[in-house]
Amino acid sequence: MVCPMRARAKLVEGFRSVVDNGRGHSVVTDLPEELGGMDTAPTALELALMALAGCISTIFAMVAHGKKLSFEDMEVIVEAEKSEKDHTITSGKIKGIVTSKEPEERVKKIWNDTLKICPVGILFQRAAVHFEHELEIRRE
Repeated sequence: MVCPMRARAKLVEGFRSVVDNGRGHSVVTDLPEELGGMDTAPTALELALMALAGCISTIFAMVAHGKKLSFEDMEVIVEAEKSEKDHTITSGKIKGIVTSKEPEERVKKIWNDTLKICPVGILFQRAAVHFEHELEIRRE
């Protein structure tokens, strides 16, 4: 089954754009001042990293729900640097922080399954961007 998706960007002022998905949701992108922008929003590349973090947290919650794994909190931190040579991200680090009373191995399994099926993560993987992965399990 093919699920059609759509994105449209409208340049507003300088390097600031409003990007929408055709379903009533929009975000803004801009450049930092040192690149000529007004620094009013994330860059498109920063938004890609934000999308990766959001995708991982969403997929983790979906997989955990399906496997009946309970957790109190979940946070994803994605770090990467843009290479001046390549003008894009070539590697980075993903850290998951999960607060759960469940057995550590169950939480790790959900985390690993999440990383395998996260659609945004798959895009980065296909673009040959390597991310190291780390999972911290907190008990409360």
